[in-house]
Amino acid sequence: MPMTLTWTLTLTRRTMQPLWWLLFLPWYGIAATERIVDTKPDAGLQITALQPGEYQRKVANHRKYLLYVPRSLNAGMKAGSKAGTAVPLVLFFHGGGGHMEQAAKAYGWRETAEREGFVLAFPNGSSAFPRSHLATWNAGHCCGYARDEQVDDIAYVKNVLQDIQAQLPINPQQIFASGMSNGGMLAHRLACEMADTFRAVAAVAGTDNTVQCQPSRAISVLHIHAQDDSHVLFQGGAGEDAFRDKSKVTDFTSVADTIKRWQQRLQLPANANRVLQQPGVYSDRWQSTDGRIQLQLVVTESGGHSWPGGKAVRGKQPSTAIDANTLIWQFFQAQLL
Repeated sequence: MPMTLTWTLTLTRRTMQPLWWLLFLPWYGIAATERIVDTKPDAGLQITALQPGEYQRKVANHRKYLLYVPRSLNAGMKAGSKAGTAVPLVLFFHGGGGHMEQAAKAYGWRETAEREGFVLAFPNGSSAFPRSHLATWNAGHCCGYARDEQVDDIAYVKNVLQDIQAQLPINPQQIFASGMSNGGMLAHRLACEMADTFRAVAAVAGTDNTVQCQPSRAISVLHIHAQDDSHVLFQGGAGEDAFRDKSKVTDFTSVADTIKRWQQRLQLPANANRVLQQPGVYSDRWQSTDGRIQLQLVVTESGGHSWPGGKAVRGKQPSTAIDANTLIWQFFQAQLL
């Protein structure tokens, strides 16, 4: 007699707690040490019903990631966003020396997901240390442990996406990637090697340091950088504080070369349109003749190696001329028009 198997997924559901104490934590490309929030088991919890919460998941090779399902999806706060309806997905990649917990707390993406109604994932880089802290990404010529060990982060990202799509109704036309510093560098690599998966990518303070790049299709790219970045220098190269181990110093690609590479790869016009000019920030955009593919550069005058619109890092104030989360999400949404 044939047997029918029913698979019920049991997850660990992370308790949502007030975040006032996070105001006292620093956030940056090189992350602070912090305590992981305790978890409570919720037997038989089915996230296919879009139950709101934060879930710690494992994929192949026991690598972890955090999955965040906002309350707004479950409550139907966004028009058309309800259980069973395909929803957008954003993957956010922490900076070098960070980890998924730090990224979830530091950059305000959970609040953006609640407001805009999209599923959010925080992948975790590779590390030689316990609990996968002080982790890095293999973005090509950078960085650290992941680069030195030639970690296959492309395969890892594919596994994360497969795991999420098996559990949630993700719209395959609305999958996006963003990252800070080394995480931004990985976003550039994903645009090179997974253009058929991601609709658009956005990098902050992390230039294109890929070894090779041949996108399978044209993909929209947003790059945000401060002129006074002291780690990934605007004019190219690594700042004195970029690496503790000077033997690991990478000659980072300049912002100008990053943009030129993408302009040529995407076969966009040489001349850009100035789409934003205000105190402390300007933005230039290159786009295809039909407007479907966009390359956008946003430059802040100040802020250093930090997240625009975010919290201060070691007394260094980020740029307040823009809010990176809002700008990035608007860029992602513009690709769907």
